Amino acid sequence: MGRKEIRGFDDRNDGFFTVSGLGSQCRLQDETFVPGGLFASVGQMGVGFGISPDSTNPRNNGGNKLPYADLYMKYLSWMEGFWVPGANEEEGVVKKKKVGLKLKVKVANPSLRRLMSGAVAGAVSRTCVAPLETIRTHLMVGSSGNSSTEVFHNIMQTDGWKGLFRGNFVNVIRVAPSKAIELFVYDTVNKNLSPKPGEAPKLPISASFIAGACAGVSSTMCTYPLELLKTRLTIQRDVYNGLFDAFLKILREEGPAELYRGLAPSLIGVIPYSATNYFAYDTLRKAYRKIFKQERIGNIETLLIGSAAGAFSSSVTFPLEVARKQMQVGALSGRQVYKNVIHALVSIFEKEGMPGLFRGLGPSCMKLVPAAGISFMCYEACKRILVEDDGEE
Repeated sequence: MGRKEIRGFDDRNDGFFTVSGLGSQCRLQDETFVPGGLFASVGQMGVGFGISPDSTNPRNNGGNKLPYADLYMKYLSWMEGFWVPGANEEEGVVKKKKVGLKLKVKVANPSLRRLMSGAVAGAVSRTCVAPLETIRTHLMVGSSGNSSTEVFHNIMQTDGWKGLFRGNFVNVIRVAPSKAIELFVYDTVNKNLSPKPGEAPKLPISASFIAGACAGVSSTMCTYPLELLKTRLTIQRDVYNGLFDAFLKILREEGPAELYRGLAPSLIGVIPYSATNYFAYDTLRKAYRKIFKQERIGNIETLLIGSAAGAFSSSVTFPLEVARKQMQVGALSGRQVYKNVIHALVSIFEKEGMPGLFRGLGPSCMKLVPAAGISFMCYEACKRILVEDDGEE
């Protein structure tokens, strides 16, 4: 049988100690140590053999304590999945990190990050709702039927699935820069107008409301010609061979001013919609943080919040959209010509009542509500992917 004794340090004073019967040794010099499975064994075997990591143990037979035992126990208690008897329970708790793929792209310029995030958000959201946009456009002009189902069947019989995405490439080209400019302006203006914690509000009106209005005006002014080209390609598909052909024909036959025809009514509709949309989105995000006590909002929550904001803003501002469409169509179809938006709203209300001001709200929300939710979700997700440095969370 092997020897049962344990010798802490020998007479050579060279820093060696041996454990009889185990055949293992470790050098300790300059207050350093090399941890291993041996120290766990010593900590567990010390009870009953005269060596204990805890001098208060009643079975320590004289209170002999192995040098550096505290360091051994402290180090081992930090090791993941390892628990040492006698170690501090708080130190023994191991926090497991979440395992998952985190995509990070380094973009140093914050303005460029916002523009890129907005462009991706616009392209993805519009592609997802392209069929709804096509059906909505045909319903507004009455070219393929009087209901969403009828329009869908007519498009499928005439052009197939490709017909539902007709003009989507042009739509993406238009929406990507438009959404990039819109979200960039909103983030920038809102950040500058929002008061810091503890400060009084800079304006009597909500910063997000003003920032949303500025965002809508900026994006519309910059991308309105593309909106006009997209509408022409969708409705007059036999007249033009593509985006560039439509652009040249309009310039040659109707002049440059034609590219901005209807800009004023569009701005009248865009400003209240954009302002209420971003105001509702910002308000709902603040309410979510306050109710659930969470600073970071997930993708699904952002999708739902963005969709709710889109539904609210679409419903509130839809009468202005109806009046704008009536003003545009009236002159072409021989109907009553309205002097201005107020005249159009009053006339529609007198003839058709309140339902007339909200006619077509359902199909409009079918496209605008999911588009708003997807857009906000993609924008926030892209901002987390595009970081200033590699270590940013």
